[in-house]
Amino acid sequence: MTSQHNRPDELEQRERLLREKEVEIRLREMEQEMSANNPPLHKTVKHQAEDYPKPWMKKAILAGKLFTLGVVALVAVRIASVLAGFVIIGVLGWVAYKLFLENRKKPS
Repeated sequence: MTSQHNRPDELEQRERLLREKEVEIRLREMEQEMSANNPPLHKTVKHQAEDYPKPWMKKAILAGKLFTLGVVALVAVRIASVLAGFVIIGVLGWVAYKLFLENRKKPS
């Protein structure tokens, strides 16, 4: 009697083991397919042309631009200060004219 009761359990266990083996085999097949599809990777190197500026050349160009910017700023400040001087002298002259040289109103 016990062997008849164990028979369905034994069959279920064998079926389960068979399914597990089938799954493992299918997973291995899928892994092989995936690894076969991946092309080999090669390390690439960036191509630099002969006329490409060297790193020190970039720094020299940047320094030149900065120097030019400084000179332009200095010239702009000088021009602004001269113009401000002219404006100040003009305003002082106008005020002096209004105070001292302009004809007074007719005396009554």
